[in-house]
Amino acid sequence: MPRHLWALALSLAACSSTEEAPESHGAVWPLVYSQDFAEGESLEEFSFSDHRAWRWAPPTKGVPGSLELAGESFYRAKHRSPHCIALLHGRVYQSFILEADLMQTGAEYGHRDLCLFFGFQNPETFHYVHMASTPDDRAHNIFIVDGAPRVKTSPVSARGVEWGTGVWHKVRLERDVEAGTTKVYFDDMSKPVMLAEDQRFGIGYLGFGSYNDTGMVAKARVWAPKAQTVTVKRTGTLFNPDKP
Repeated sequence: MPRHLWALALSLAACSSTEEAPESHGAVWPLVYSQDFAEGESLEEFSFSDHRAWRWAPPTKGVPGSLELAGESFYRAKHRSPHCIALLHGRVYQSFILEADLMQTGAEYGHRDLCLFFGFQNPETFHYVHMASTPDDRAHNIFIVDGAPRVKTSPVSARGVEWGTGVWHKVRLERDVEAGTTKVYFDDMSKPVMLAEDQRFGIGYLGFGSYNDTGMVAKARVWAPKAQTVTVKRTGTLFNPDKP
């Protein structure tokens, strides 16, 4: 594990809350992060691979505001992986439950997607969930970037997701580091649409984004048994979890 992440894990105390984790998860974990994006200042909690592609969107369709991926990102990683990334900086997680409302705003095609990022240690070391209309070896899967181009870690699904137009979807990502499992739910919280087993990268940052499409994020929540928090300096010149 990178030295700076060990430092975070060892030096910072866990957050706490009276709100419980979703009932479908066996553990009762505290709510450690909540963001409704009601104000434009909410974007200050994120580090972007290309900040020019992101903006705050005002209330619409039942949400008080959202984080919007509205344009093209000119960021290109060293290894083949998504271009559009917004990381929740200053916090790292091990096991967790992440829930958010997502809306895909691009045109329909096979790899039309939005992504969730986790275990993000640096731009060459992270996991991500790619939710797309049509599954194959390169789309609609749980991937890992480990010093090489992304590789899928779950079986190819029988079907993708239906984004529709102007539709908010409830998404849940569950990560159990000890069991090495990752589960992804889409609208139906009773049955995962993706399941992977991989124990690499036990701690890291969480985030949202896309390979190269557009979309919106609203009502983000994180429950976790162990969460570390630290103030992070931002330079705006380099895509790095500590120096966005």
